[in-house]
Amino acid sequence: MTRPRSELVSPADTPYYHCVCRCVGRAFLCGEDRFTSTDYGHRKQWVLERLALLDEVFTIELCAYAVMSNHYHLVVHLNPKKAESLSDTEVAERWAKLFTWPIMVGRYLAGKLTTDAEKQVAIDIIQQWRERLSDISWYMRCLNEHIARKANE
Repeated sequence: MTRPRSELVSPADTPYYHCVCRCVGRAFLCGEDRFTSTDYGHRKQWVLERLALLDEVFTIELCAYAVMSNHYHLVVHLNPKKAESLSDTEVAERWAKLFTWPIMVGRYLAGKLTTDAEKQVAIDIIQQWRERLSDISWYMRCLNEHIARKANE
């Protein structure tokens, strides 16, 4: 029976994880598809470029990787303490490399919010981003979704 990743991942017990992601339906990630004679070799560069960007954003360190024809392997090191040590501005700047800020966060960082309620909403959003920066599920989502969207274009 499958279990949610939240039950399987515990950085306090072990910070290193081996992640595997496979293509479905005999699809190719990279390399040459012998059935259709289509070369998907260019996609490996997509994966490498995305991993480099994710390395700048997340506090998850990539230790090793292997990109195969229909799947890839990653060995990652989770570092939630690094995410906790980042300032609100650093968290928001990292997050902005992948996603757009809500207006409230931009106004908070510029010091333009006037009420405590608005400030608390912005702080809560940034805290959620801080948690996501060391979350393996968000890391894999940001990698897989990007590659899938490019491949589907």
